[in-house]
Amino acid sequence: MKYAFFPGCSLESTAWDFEHSTRAVCRALEIELCDIPDWVCCGSTPAHSSNASLAVALPVFNPQKAQTLGRPVMTACASCYARLRAANHKVRNEPDERRRAERITGRPYDGSVDVRHVVDVLVNGYGVGQIRTRVKRPLAGLRVACYYGCLLSRPPDVVAFDDPNQPTAMDDLVAATGAEPVQWPYKTECCGASLSMTSSSVVGRLGYKLIAMARRAGAHCLAVACPLCQVNLDLRQADAAKHAAGVAAGANQTQPTPTVSPGGHAVSPGGHTVSPGCHAVSPGGHAGELPPTPVLYITQLLGLALGLPTGELGLKALSVSADPLLHACYAGGCGCDCDCGGTS
Repeated sequence: MKYAFFPGCSLESTAWDFEHSTRAVCRALEIELCDIPDWVCCGSTPAHSSNASLAVALPVFNPQKAQTLGRPVMTACASCYARLRAANHKVRNEPDERRRAERITGRPYDGSVDVRHVVDVLVNGYGVGQIRTRVKRPLAGLRVACYYGCLLSRPPDVVAFDDPNQPTAMDDLVAATGAEPVQWPYKTECCGASLSMTSSSVVGRLGYKLIAMARRAGAHCLAVACPLCQVNLDLRQADAAKHAAGVAAGANQTQPTPTVSPGGHAVSPGGHTVSPGCHAVSPGGHAGELPPTPVLYITQLLGLALGLPTGELGLKALSVSADPLLHACYAGGCGCDCDCGGTS
């Protein structure tokens, strides 16, 4: 399997651990990645919220350049994936958008270069069954809440590789590692996205809601496939903890405690489904508690199961350490460079 790889800006800066783990997993599975030559920023949120022309032209530059490699495009960042797919969709379905993009980029493009996310490639390209046969260190006993966020499965007519409301691709990958994907109701709720820069209190509130419900569902950690989601739930977890403390001190601590049904829906003590806006609680059952919860990229979890050294997976970049998880999974040492007693 060969792909033209689009790293994007985040993977070459704050999300370098996502890049490292993506490349390491692809190497281990013999998925060949060749970087798109002279790739450019996809525009992400700023372009499509401020300039309709650049919102299409900037991402179009990259599949245009990938044509010289004769390969489909693979990316890991959910935002990059959404922007490249959206640009392809515009070019294929709106002649005026195609002409404008071609005028700006100075070259023809018909939207025919396939753009896939690494999760799609692993599940629907390589295959979950094949991955399962390559697992060397099963993550038995680990319970994982897979968090897809807003962009990985929506809008369905643009991204279209998983169910938009109840996606399962990452859950299938987690199961292949030997870990248990938990059922929970917030897997496609918003984490606050770029509000992390302008309204950290909102991100703290949303992060608390997500992490607390994941813990309530029995998860030890979360798995993500978006750099911004990872930052908001990992680096901003301290803000979520502050919000949790406020909940404990305020009137919200007297609200009924929701539980999680077998189908992953939040249910009130009276048996009614709880709306996504409700406050969740920790596994201990007390509103306001928020135990430290590691938030790993799905490729980091896969790398661990494939027996790759943690130095290749960037686990030291996590704000909330995953070392306790390694201790629990590998009591005799994980064969890595952490302090669990293994060797790198």
